[in-house]
Amino acid sequence: MHGAVSKEGITADLEGIQKNGIGGVYLACIYDTVARIPFDKPARQLSPEWWGMVNHAMKECKRLGLKMAFHVSDGFALAGGPWIKPEQSMQKLVWTKTYIKASDEAGIQLEQPETKEGFYKDVAVYAYPANSSNAFSETVTIPSVTTSTGEKAPYLAFPGDDSKTFRSDSSCWIQYKYPKAFTLRSLTTHTGARQYQAQRLVVQSSNDGIVFNTVIKLTPPRHGWQNDDEDNTFSIPPTTAKYFRFVFDKDATEAGSEDLDAAKWKPTLKVMGIYLSDEPVINQYQAKNASVWRVAENTTDQMVPSADAVPFKNIINLSHKMDKEGNLKWKPASGEWVIVRMGHTSTGHTNATGGAAKGLECDKFDPAAIKLQFDSWYGKAFEKTDPGLAKEVLKIFYIDSWEAGSQNWNKTFAAEFKKRRGYDLMPYLLVMTGTPINDAATSEKILHDVRETLAELVNDVFYVTLRKLADQKSLSFTAENVAPTMVSDGLLHFKTVDFPTGEFWLKSPTHDKPNDMFDAISAAHIYGKNIVQAESYTNLRMEWNEHPGNIKVVGDRNFAMGMNKPIVHVMTHNPWIDRKPGMTLGSIGLFYQRDQTWFSQSKAWVEYMARVSALLQQGKPAADVAVFIGEEVPRRSILPDRLVGTLPGIFGKERVASEKLRLENKGQPQRVIPVGVGHSANMADPEDWTDALRGYKYDCFNRDVLLNAKVANGEVVFPSGASYKILVFPGKILMNPNSNLMSAEVAKRSWI
Repeated sequence: MHGAVSKEGITADLEGIQKNGIGGVYLACIYDTVARIPFDKPARQLSPEWWGMVNHAMKECKRLGLKMAFHVSDGFALAGGPWIKPEQSMQKLVWTKTYIKASDEAGIQLEQPETKEGFYKDVAVYAYPANSSNAFSETVTIPSVTTSTGEKAPYLAFPGDDSKTFRSDSSCWIQYKYPKAFTLRSLTTHTGARQYQAQRLVVQSSNDGIVFNTVIKLTPPRHGWQNDDEDNTFSIPPTTAKYFRFVFDKDATEAGSEDLDAAKWKPTLKVMGIYLSDEPVINQYQAKNASVWRVAENTTDQMVPSADAVPFKNIINLSHKMDKEGNLKWKPASGEWVIVRMGHTSTGHTNATGGAAKGLECDKFDPAAIKLQFDSWYGKAFEKTDPGLAKEVLKIFYIDSWEAGSQNWNKTFAAEFKKRRGYDLMPYLLVMTGTPINDAATSEKILHDVRETLAELVNDVFYVTLRKLADQKSLSFTAENVAPTMVSDGLLHFKTVDFPTGEFWLKSPTHDKPNDMFDAISAAHIYGKNIVQAESYTNLRMEWNEHPGNIKVVGDRNFAMGMNKPIVHVMTHNPWIDRKPGMTLGSIGLFYQRDQTWFSQSKAWVEYMARVSALLQQGKPAADVAVFIGEEVPRRSILPDRLVGTLPGIFGKERVASEKLRLENKGQPQRVIPVGVGHSANMADPEDWTDALRGYKYDCFNRDVLLNAKVANGEVVFPSGASYKILVFPGKILMNPNSNLMSAEVAKRSWI
């Protein structure tokens, strides 16, 4: 931590680890040096002193017979460094719109879109006949904003002022009154992080301010914990009125989950902006264009009638008409037009937990940038240490948490799309801005193809490139989850690594990750991986009262679910020999370190975990049922609480009834676990679902293995050899024709 490292401390740590029967260590260097750490000889990452410490750690591992794993970058998330230039970093598509009339006399200057890290490159310029009118008005229509709480909140109507937030803990409404009738077709909510209630408002309209009719109730997208890169834009059935109300009521609030993270917290409405527009858009286009990990409702014809979509034939590519300064040499013959300048820039994400080697995240779809990252950090461990030492000790290449958001573009994406999907994306690129083309269904289909391509590239470029680099150094490869931060198939990348790895938390319901665990477990089974690892026993706020006697049950539960190799998290290096208990990873972790009071007594616990792991690794997973995760993107494994409605007979009447009550979440009860962390009491706690199918086990599977499945002896067999008596396709799930054909073929000879 913070470069506070000493040779004496390294030796003491590793000797303690070896004495307790642990087989090796994962080395991660976290954060930069800081003055508040009372250590007078810090070793900053990449300095000769720091490499000397890494060399010493390797020598001590060799002496003690320990293996070492080294992370892909400085810190623990994800894969970046100061050597990554902005053009080599994760990229996103950006755009600006310019509204012009044929009667305009002035030249057309197209504003350059958002530019991060000083890098921007144009992609294309398009024009289409306007399908809205407000942007062409000579006056800006400003609504008067009133609220049922009496708070004055004019800042809500337009972007620009993030210093104010409207808040309410009880039912309320916000009202916009326009001076004349306004046609609403889309609505954007602007909030801070972890805000769920603003995404479930009821939208009402009125012409007299007295009688209001409900237009739509907003449906929040499913989302992960890293959800604040983008606003939420909702498509609204076209409604013309003078008054619009946005009604907040806590009733029917969901209890929260890994894929509805913001709903875990106290149900308070917090919103900084509600921006209304008469432009039709694809519902939740920020999710659909993969700017952020979200799963949102499809756009319906009621939301965007075909008459409001832009006919494909009317789109004009003007890329060749714009110069480097953004001057457009083009004039429409008649009417009102929208000009869209599109380009790409860096997402700006960094390996935020790094120190001296913190920098931009590498482009996950560029093999050269990925190799640069590997060579500049991990590869240096072979160059900067004693000759041959790293080859003897450094046995594992690992990737920890994906905490770098999503990526939806790079310089080769359009070519990859055409190769994989069989048609050219560029003529339809406007759908990435939320502009509907031809009709809602066509637009949704193209955007799904975009997300499917991205999901494939995550594995086929990022993980496969790293797999090849690891193989060149004879390294085992372990990786944690991609979901729920990068738009992806949450199982697919595990096919490329040796040790699929999830994580589970201790006494931390808001941060526990049963979905992460099930992704790793299911992927290991369907792809024939014998080892399922878990970052284990992480705690959000350690209280120093944890010990093997009261945490063993959590490990046992995860062994029962499919883990067979725990990685105890975390041992923070103590650079001092005379100070106890030493350093910690803030409040996070088990604090399993040499100066923990029970550390020297923990060998029996370690030996127990080792025996259980060894026995489980000798066996083969046996599951009766395989559940399809669908073809929506992003996608991941399906937890048992989501299957109660699909398999009520197996779950039983008691579970069906209790789950109905939990989902109703009446009164939105709260609890506090651990100390100081209040949250929803009705979350689906994993300890309540250990034997969910009452004696039966199930895995989840994806399209990748379905398309290569066979039937033998009345069972469905995947290429790994994993076999199942029953396949389950739950609810209304998106499937493409090839998957449907394979499912029909399988159905002829087995049970589905």
